[in-house]
Amino acid sequence: MVLRILLLIALALAPVSAAAAAGDRAAIARQFQSWLEGTLWPRARAGGISRATFETAFAGVTPASDLPGLVPPGGRAPHRQHQAEFRAPAAYFAPSRLRALTEKGRRMARRHARALAAAEHQTGVPARIILAIWGRESGYGRAAPAHDALRVLATRAFMGARRDYFTKETIAALRIVEERHIPPRALTSSWAGALGQPQFMPSSYLAHGSDGDGDGQADIWRSEADTIASIATYLARHGWQAERDWGFEVRVPDTVPCTLEGPDRGRSIAAWAAMGITRVSGRPFPAHELAGEGYLMMPAGRFGPAFVATPNFYVLKDYNMSDLYALFIGHLGDRIAFGMGDFTAPWRPLDKLSRGDIAAIQRALERRGADVGGADGLPGYKTRRAIGAWHAATGRAPRCFPSAAVRRALVP
Repeated sequence: MVLRILLLIALALAPVSAAAAAGDRAAIARQFQSWLEGTLWPRARAGGISRATFETAFAGVTPASDLPGLVPPGGRAPHRQHQAEFRAPAAYFAPSRLRALTEKGRRMARRHARALAAAEHQTGVPARIILAIWGRESGYGRAAPAHDALRVLATRAFMGARRDYFTKETIAALRIVEERHIPPRALTSSWAGALGQPQFMPSSYLAHGSDGDGDGQADIWRSEADTIASIATYLARHGWQAERDWGFEVRVPDTVPCTLEGPDRGRSIAAWAAMGITRVSGRPFPAHELAGEGYLMMPAGRFGPAFVATPNFYVLKDYNMSDLYALFIGHLGDRIAFGMGDFTAPWRPLDKLSRGDIAAIQRALERRGADVGGADGLPGYKTRRAIGAWHAATGRAPRCFPSAAVRRALVP
């Protein structure tokens, strides 16, 4: 009887709820059109966009209200949720995915050998790195983004978390339509507004989109040669050093503190070698690398593989700010070109912690005066170093990674 009553109530309320939702969508759509005219158009006009381009770009366009991370007009941004379980670094390197991208990457290396050689000759960026980014971003073009880029970008500019950034990117997309003569509806993107096979934001496309097949266009949606040339151009213009590698997997003896990790604690690779750090392959560091600066990187502290990275690693981070992303690209490139397998050192089991747990550890360390890079629930190198320093100061063996024991000791 109770269930029947509840069902009747639900059925009675359903049309009201649906009507309310439809009313909300209609109100948001009206506000969106007002925003297009009152806010976006003046900025687009100041950026050199013609009225004809603007009207064509947004004819019939409504906000994409189903995108993640939106805030309704007049609403407040939700508090960041830190309760989800932290995804351990090992999960980023799923063996099955790496094997599939490696095998496809080798086939693409043969198929596009001429375009890859031309890009490497012109920019100094190795073919294997270009292939790795292409594979990671779009599965070598297989994962074609199908969203309307202008709709996505304008929606995020209207009611996203980074409105100013997406307003600039929307205007950049309008410039693509106006200057490159690409029809607005042909400008497709991911749900985040990234374009084509390299997943460039519009401003990056304008700055680095390149013609690799000689037809006078930079078509990163359909042309593999243009995609290859554009990725290489991006990395070269962000400072890729042609004579250097991205980094090396290494063994770090216990005599070398894990608190030496980070891009602000670099030293020559010869100096790291003199401290006892060796390549896992058993080969010496290349002679031409010894005088160059290197940076210790231990993404799981003492619980996983360690690396000496070069400045090129941080060029890869310009493509995507994640340490794990840059490591994935370097590792995948090496697998494609050199036949390498998984990392030599295993990812050891880690305690299951939520992002809230890690954020609590970070706040506790901040109260003790440590620089953890912000209490965001993500254990970046500053957090890892701070944990290692706390370990050492309290007579523990430095592990440089959050654990249940660290949380119990630091958080009341």
